[in-house]
Amino acid sequence: MDRMTVRNIIGLKRKRRKITVLTAYDFPFAKIVDEAGVDIVLVGDSLGMVVLGYETTLPVTMEEMLHHLKAARRAVHRSFLVVDMPYRSYSNVKVAVANAKQFKKAGAQAVKLEGGKKVLKQVQAILRAGVPVMGHLGMLPQSVRELGGYKVQGKTEEEAERIFEDAKMLERAGVFSIVLECVPNSLAKRITKGLRIPTIGIGAGPSTDGQVLVLHDMLGFESQVKPRFVRQYAYLSEAVRKAVLEYRKDVLSKHFPSSKESFKG
Repeated sequence: MDRMTVRNIIGLKRKRRKITVLTAYDFPFAKIVDEAGVDIVLVGDSLGMVVLGYETTLPVTMEEMLHHLKAARRAVHRSFLVVDMPYRSYSNVKVAVANAKQFKKAGAQAVKLEGGKKVLKQVQAILRAGVPVMGHLGMLPQSVRELGGYKVQGKTEEEAERIFEDAKMLERAGVFSIVLECVPNSLAKRITKGLRIPTIGIGAGPSTDGQVLVLHDMLGFESQVKPRFVRQYAYLSEAVRKAVLEYRKDVLSKHFPSSKESFKG
């Protein structure tokens, strides 16, 4: 199958076919996700927490994002490849365009920015530069300090209206889809019905056009954050721990390597 495009992604909404999105930060996992037929691979700045051990996504740098993007890009042949623009990498229009171009050159098909009205000029400038943009509204991990933690957004009428208006504003600007994170299902449903472009939910209920999860969360790797919306499809932390313990035991007891696992001279 040919590689997914912006047109394909938007077309899935028109066909009412749910869109699947997963994060991947390296070659082996990106290869698995791509070959499984997932529509969008997101090289998310969540890698700061699940791969690099940071407490938040805020310390993640452009250099780190580019490093992981390039690894994932070598594995992705079918899925649409999106990369998060990290904290402060789009602080103004000039910086935003320069960094978005770097990501495109490194193999990203689109970039994702957090926010609505506050980043509208950056979004417009990036689009004019020829780089597709995915929006991100609701709970914004890069604004965790301002929000006072990882909290559901849009619970009040005023908050909900602001998020809805931001979504329409981003659509008018030309983004091809919008991630809705940690918002009430009723608001996600309203936004999804009110837009022509797809919505991708994470903690936003079942009414969005698609769903995204952090791969390491759904695979059961232990993490500092345990979101309510994550469904674990495997428990790899325990499986990996067991394998490592078995390996250590076999080396210490001299059961590894065996003669079959050794070369004869």
